Amino acid sequence: MFGGIAPRYDLLNHTLSGGVDTYWRARTVRLVKPEGTAPILDLCTGTGDLAFAYARAGQLKTPIVGADFTPEMIELANAKREKAEAAGKVPPGLLKFLVADAQELPFESDSFQIVSVAFGLRNVADTMRGLKEMVRVCRPGGQVAVLEFSKPQNRAFNALYQAYFRTVLPRIGQVVSGSRDLAYEYLPQSVAAFPCGRELTALMEQAGLEKTQFKPLTFGIATLYWGRKPAGDA
Repeated sequence: MFGGIAPRYDLLNHTLSGGVDTYWRARTVRLVKPEGTAPILDLCTGTGDLAFAYARAGQLKTPIVGADFTPEMIELANAKREKAEAAGKVPPGLLKFLVADAQELPFESDSFQIVSVAFGLRNVADTMRGLKEMVRVCRPGGQVAVLEFSKPQNRAFNALYQAYFRTVLPRIGQVVSGSRDLAYEYLPQSVAAFPCGRELTALMEQAGLEKTQFKPLTFGIATLYWGRKPAGDA
């Protein structure tokens, strides 16, 4: 499904969100900041937008690894990386993209200062298994960040948003992507079924994080969650 929409994935994200997705990623790298030059892992990276945002946040000195389950997404992420390197916007070797399963990551434990995922955790078949893997590869004292769609709390706004989300968005998604796959019908269904607010931070704590918190963005359309791996886990 995601392979089918990969060629127009960036265009769809920016169009369907009115460009607000760029702001959400910018808020993520500001609130969950790199600390030093230890590497960062971005899971379910898609075409790498959050990975690129973290590269800029680390002043192009922090190594970034982007991983995704869909080979077509990684192919596009690598094309963006090569273009950025050729233009001198990213140092060669700073960004690496690879295909990996978030439920069984091919990295050693305690490897990354930040492990992030943007709009991808709800697509992992076993949420807890994915969270535990994120915690496992995070360094003691490091941070795990989850940026995900959520449910607005304001009733009037939520009614308008749900009307767009459930009826208009899927149709635009199919037209722009040129795909008959159900990716943009699946989107509102998966968001409705996924835990948000304190439900998700409780899962993060069960996975081994502490000092968890969350911040709704743009009236609660999206929410950023983050927490730290206990320093005593070294």
